[in-house]
Amino acid sequence: MHARAVAATTTALLGTAALLSPVPAARAGDTGEPTVLAHRGASAYAPENTLAAIDKAAALGFTWVENDVQRTKDGTLVVVHDDSLQRTTDVEQVFPGRAPWKVKDFTAAEIARLDAGSWFSRSYTGTRLPTLAQYMREVEHNHEKLLLEIKNPQLYPGIEQQILAQLDNEGWLDRRHLDRLVVQSFSADSLRAVHRLRPAVTTGYLGTPATGTLRRYAGFADLINPSVGSISAGYVHAVHSVDGPHGRPLRVFTWTVDDAVTAWKAVGYDVDGVISDKPDVVRAALRAG
Repeated sequence: MHARAVAATTTALLGTAALLSPVPAARAGDTGEPTVLAHRGASAYAPENTLAAIDKAAALGFTWVENDVQRTKDGTLVVVHDDSLQRTTDVEQVFPGRAPWKVKDFTAAEIARLDAGSWFSRSYTGTRLPTLAQYMREVEHNHEKLLLEIKNPQLYPGIEQQILAQLDNEGWLDRRHLDRLVVQSFSADSLRAVHRLRPAVTTGYLGTPATGTLRRYAGFADLINPSVGSISAGYVHAVHSVDGPHGRPLRVFTWTVDDAVTAWKAVGYDVDGVISDKPDVVRAALRAG
């Protein structure tokens, strides 16, 4: 995105930043069970971060999906996890002379040529990496909710403003949608930018900050989202004891939980959400208990 466009977008966003966040409910249906979120879509069953993966999550009955957003050379937001296209597309065959095949070095039109499904299964041959706009329209069509990760923001100056503008264009920053959206990142600076520009948006910090620093993170993050192997019941309790930027206790969505034993460990920690490649496995484990 050009500097002038970023500045204009920032001004527009700041003009509407005073909305109060509804903050999504911590637990599904108030049943006491944590919310189960489909990691990169139902990524154990369909190619990650594709429309097929979120369609599979919907077919399995899951409303929350997680994705990763980066930016192309010509400024288009695309949904892909790695900063290289090598692992999940046929970019080596299509563009053999352009190693290391970084997302930021390819145009949107070039990325649209890539097969993002055959690496996973022959049945998904021809699947494409979606733009964020395409992805949001499918999420809306499926009546799903989104945990959106800003991936590698240090590679894409101004990506926070651009993502917020895209979400706004797709109608996802109105009151009807705000309780269906969480923006997360491993970058505290990136989340601070999101919170500054759109304080109504619910945000989650990816990581396990020391308990003594939680109040600092609570200034701009509504959730602390750590790996499941890095936490304990005591840590989750410490997070819950701190109020976030919207005056409610911080919550915890933990990742990546793909088996019954780990699912029950997470439940024992009293987490609010569980992020899983196999959300059906986690759901079955919780219901069996």
